[in-house]
Amino acid sequence: MVSKAASDAPSRDPRPAGSGKYLTSSVAGAAKILVVGPLGVGKTTFIGAVSEIKPLSTEAVMTQAGARVDTVVADGKTTTTVALDFGRMTIDGELVLYLFGTPGQQRFLPAWRDLAKGSLGALALVDTRDLEASFDALGNLEELGLPFAVAVNVFPDSPRHSADDLRAALDLLPDTPVVACDARDPASSVRALIALVSHLIHVATETS
Repeated sequence: MVSKAASDAPSRDPRPAGSGKYLTSSVAGAAKILVVGPLGVGKTTFIGAVSEIKPLSTEAVMTQAGARVDTVVADGKTTTTVALDFGRMTIDGELVLYLFGTPGQQRFLPAWRDLAKGSLGALALVDTRDLEASFDALGNLEELGLPFAVAVNVFPDSPRHSADDLRAALDLLPDTPVVACDARDPASSVRALIALVSHLIHVATETS
C-alpha cells in the first residue's frame, strides 16, 4: 500500500523551533522545488502547512468564464491560484527548499513553464478520486525532464490503492516515489518532501 497518511502517526511539527524570516548560519544549500497538480488537489494548503515563513499566495475568486474552461472541482472550491504559491522550508537546519506552487489549469501553462526554470525537481500532488485530472501535470514534468515524486493527498472519501496500482494507472516509472500525505498536516507533508529530496539525491548520484 501507499505510505500511511499522517492521521496514522503522531502529529508533530517537524520544522525547527524558531523558524522565521531569516535563514540560520547552518544552512549549506538550497533547492527550488515545484509543487504541481490539478485544480483543487491541495497545493496551496500543502505549501501553507510546511512553510516556515508566511506563504505567498495568488488566490483569486473563480469566475463563471473560468469555470467554463477549467477542470470541475468539488463543491465549495471558490478560489484558484492564478500565478504561484511560494513558501520556504528548511530540512535538518542545512537544506532550504524554496517551494513554488503552480496553477492547476492547463491554460496557465506558459506561467507554469517559467516557474519550472531552475527547479531541481517537483512534488506532484494527486487525488485518487480523479486520477485522470493529474495527467496534464505529470505530462508537463516528463516533457521538461524534471524528476519528481508523487504525493497522494488523502481526502476523507479517497479510494485507497497500492503504490504499484497507482504507478500503473499514472504510467509512472518503477522508481518514482509514491507516498500518501495529508496536505493540511505539516509532519505528513514534510515526509512527502523528504521522499522527494531522497529521490533527487538518488537521481543525481545515478547520473554523476
